[in-house]
Amino acid sequence: MIKNNIIFNYWYFIIFQITAIIISSFMILISFFLGGRSYGLDKHLPFESGADSFGDSKIKIHIHFYLIAIFFIIFDIESLYLYLWSVSIKSIQSAGFIEGVLFILNILISLFYLFKLKALDWQFIKHTNKNKI
Repeated sequence: MIKNNIIFNYWYFIIFQITAIIISSFMILISFFLGGRSYGLDKHLPFESGADSFGDSKIKIHIHFYLIAIFFIIFDIESLYLYLWSVSIKSIQSAGFIEGVLFILNILISLFYLFKLKALDWQFIKHTNKNKI
């Protein structure tokens, strides 16, 4: 068995890390010294889309919306894994197929668990928003 000396020599990794830290520190220092500065009263005013903001911009959003977004991201990433699994189904043979089926079962169990917790129940949001308006 042939061993590659680069893999087992950790000094290359240490040199790489030191070089990355030096280069990134140098870039930050250069931007600090060469970058423009602006001073004035308008610097700390909120600015959005070219228009001055008015009224209270702090809106309370129910945590349920964030949970739905997190669930969407999780299941979206899992669907990406399922796509890659389906593309490589010929080369993974039976062991890979069984692992894919177990992965799909895991997704379904977690989805049913979310339904059981009523985490995806939009009726809760409708009732809370009616009271606020």
